[in-house]
This record gives sequence, structure tokens and C-alpha cells, in this order.
Amino acid sequence: MSALEQLLQAIAENPFQRPRLRANFADIPFTTKAEIAADFAAHPPYGSNLTFPRERYTRFCQTSGTTSQPLAILDTQESWDWMLGSWHRIYRESGVLPGERVYFAFSFGPFLGFWTAYEAASRYGCMCIPGGGLSSAARLRAMVAHRPAVLCCTPTYALHLAEVAAREKIAPADTGVRRIIVAGEPGGSVPSVRERISAAWAGAEVLDHYGMTEVGPVAFQRTGEPGALHVIEESYFAEIIAPQTLQPTPDGEVGELVLTPLGRIAWPLLRYRTGDLVRRKAGPGFVLDGGIIGRADDMVVVRGVNIFPSAVDEVVRGIPEIVEYRVTVSSRGEMSELSVEVEAPDEGVSARLERALAEAFTLRIPVRRVDAETLPRFELKARRWHSGTSRWVV
Repeated sequence: MSALEQLLQAIAENPFQRPRLRANFADIPFTTKAEIAADFAAHPPYGSNLTFPRERYTRFCQTSGTTSQPLAILDTQESWDWMLGSWHRIYRESGVLPGERVYFAFSFGPFLGFWTAYEAASRYGCMCIPGGGLSSAARLRAMVAHRPAVLCCTPTYALHLAEVAAREKIAPADTGVRRIIVAGEPGGSVPSVRERISAAWAGAEVLDHYGMTEVGPVAFQRTGEPGALHVIEESYFAEIIAPQTLQPTPDGEVGELVLTPLGRIAWPLLRYRTGDLVRRKAGPGFVLDGGIIGRADDMVVVRGVNIFPSAVDEVVRGIPEIVEYRVTVSSRGEMSELSVEVEAPDEGVSARLERALAEAFTLRIPVRRVDAETLPRFELKARRWHSGTSRWVV
């Protein structure tokens, strides 16, 4: 019996999944986040997607709430251990060795990735150093004191830590960090972002990772193989579909990633539409060429041109003098327009970015310089895109 068949058999009495099950897996309907949110609203506080009695559940996590209200998700110890096993694969493929020290530069809120990454590294044999509750300067001083070989954080926060290090006159090389595993944003697979982080951290290798609270840790980047995310195929059944037609996309074409976790029996999802746009690389394995390209709901159409935040990020990060930036999405009649604010040393940098954006998108996107340290900084997922009414949209 295959792992997929075992999963379907194990969840046959799950109240949420039972009406969705079909004899043929291809006939099982896709699951959307809206459906899950509706189920939570109908069956508070944990929804009905629970395979076992509530008493069996020992783990709690919560989605970030960037695309809907936060959802409180429960796991049994068995499902939790399955996710830790996927993290072991991520560490191994990233070149992390048992016995190395790993620094976790995040606040340890209720998000799945924090806790699974930390606990898995401990079971893998690493010394785990938590940075929760500390300022960026205090985290840097802790890294200098303990010299971790590995840093885990978001791409944005890796850049921010380097910025703080310069202000505090701390040399990133003195931290001992040789590898930086990043997640939460597409930046780890964006060449200009990856190169900028590596340069700021004295040549440390930057390794991307992809996962979601709803499904768990999904994909890894192999050391020495930038720009490619490998789906853990023994843990996930992955599909890529055209969002409009829901039909499979050929290798090399952009589509929406659909995932079925094979071992998260306690809180299962079948054919979950992640909303993340990817491109499968031809050849062996399920490899996402260029990592996560963007989100289907984040794309902005400006004068007929499709623009993803990750594409803008790549252009901006290609200009090293830009410390931070913010994008405003405004409307002119029925049309969307973009403008950019940058923290940069002079107006010449703003002009360079305008030219680079025009070359990348064949559009004039105005760029305005602002004073240093006036734009927001982010520890978790960066929200640099907002509407003209100041409501964060990305």
C-alpha cells in the first residue's frame, strides 16, 4: 500500500475529510484556505479537521494571518514527529552537521516553523540557541559569544541584522556563521537577495527553505545548488496547476503549487492549493526552479504588465546602496500604479533604481528617497507593499 493510500485509509472518519474522499485520488476536490477558514468559523476554535479525539492532541500552532484570520491548528505527537523528520532532511541537505551550533533569530511566536525547526535541530544533534525576546544588537552579541555555524531567520531579517551589525561595529565574520537558512519570503532563491545576504555575512552560504503552517516543512535547497528547491517527495504528493483552469501545467511553466502532506494524519489536507506560484524543473525529482516565484494573489497588473513583489525585490536588491524600501500601490481610475520609497545615501541612487525598474518592466515607476531609518523593519515576513490608504497588502 502506498503512502497516499495509507493516508486516505487513516483519515476515513475525519469529519472534514470524509465527504471529500473519493476512490480515485484525482477526483478528490482541491482544498482552499477559504474552505478551511469557513470550517473554523463553523466549528470554533479548532475546526472539524481532526482525525482523532481532542485529547490525543498535544501541539498547538497558528497561521500568520497574512491572507485570512489566524487559524489555530492542532497536532498529535506522531504528526509532529513526522514534521521533525522532514526538517532533519532539510538540515542534512543544507550541509548542517550534528554537533554544530544553530542560532534561531526569531521571537518564537505560535508559528509552526519556529518550533519544528528548533526541536528538529536539537534531535538532529545540534546545539540550539534561541534568540527570542532579544533586540537585534543583543542577538548579534550572543552570536559573537557563542559562534554558531548556522543562522536561521527570514531573508529580510538577515539583511537587517547586517545593518545593525554595522551600526554596532560588530563584524558579521566574528559571529562564526557559515550557513544561513532562510524562509518565510521568496528572497532565498532570488539571486540578488541571496548574493547581498552572503556578501553582508562574510561569504556565508544562503540556503532557501519552503514550508507552511498548514502543511509543514516542504522543500530544501542543497548546499552548493542555489536557486532550486527540492520538494521532499517521500513526505508530500505535489502537483502544479494553472490557477484559472485547475489543469496540470507542463514542466517549465508557472503554476500554483498543490500539496498533500502524506504523514500529517492528525490534521490532514488533501490537494491543498497553497497560492504559491512555482515552476517545475524538467528532470528527476520534484524541483522548483527559482524557488517560490510569487503568490497568485500578490500579483499587481500595472498598465498591462504583471508584476510580482519578488521581481521588484530582485531589482532593488541589485543596488547595494539601498538599505530598505517600500512600495505603494495606488489606483488611477481602473488602473493600478506603483511608486517606491528608498533609504539611500543620495538622489543618484533613486535615479539608478528608476532606470533599473524601467529596464526590468518597461514601465516608469517613480522612486523617492527618504531619510535613513524612516521605513519599517521586519523580523518576520516583510510587508513592504501597501495601498495608498496605508493598509499592508503584501
